[in-house]
Amino acid sequence: MKITSAVFQSSSPDLATCPESALPEFAFIGRSNVGKSSLINMLTREEGLAKVSRVPGKTRLINFFTINNTWSLVDLPGYGYAKVGKKQRSSFSAFVAEYLQHRPNLLGTFVLIDCRLSPQKLDLEFIHWMVGSGLPFVIAFTKADKLTEKAAQKTIDAFLSSMREISEEPPGYVLSSSKSDTGRTEILGLIGSVLDENQAPPA
Repeated sequence: MKITSAVFQSSSPDLATCPESALPEFAFIGRSNVGKSSLINMLTREEGLAKVSRVPGKTRLINFFTINNTWSLVDLPGYGYAKVGKKQRSSFSAFVAEYLQHRPNLLGTFVLIDCRLSPQKLDLEFIHWMVGSGLPFVIAFTKADKLTEKAAQKTIDAFLSSMREISEEPPGYVLSSSKSDTGRTEILGLIGSVLDENQAPPA
């Protein structure tokens, strides 16, 4: 897939105020400071489209970006904020869950995991919830440029091993880096395949 245009559409604090749209949507979510904004900017080739911050948990709204006038990329708030109160954190969790479970035009979610880290409880809990909710997702292991290929694969294998207690079927995954463009072709290819499947006429 080639991206020819990427435009910020709107931000919403909850599902009720999300824009009415017939465009298919693909969401991106991950633990705070996983490199989500950098990955979105890399995918769209639009530096600054998603705001990159050194402060974890900066994204606190559901942000919509229209891609090629044919689909929407949705930037969801990260889970596991370090600097917000429990009450506010639970409200983030509630509206993100509501969006993921009830947005009719959401076709898939990319769950971002830092490939440098051993399996983290927050990541496993979130994926456990996704599996239990029956929601389709692909794992995007980020920051691949920070490790050798062998070291990255070691942490990926450890994460997939931890997931055996959550799901019998191993999840689809891709290794990515916003610095080296690793994974860009694969992620956009996955999105393109889902779009094609949903546009195909019924047999």
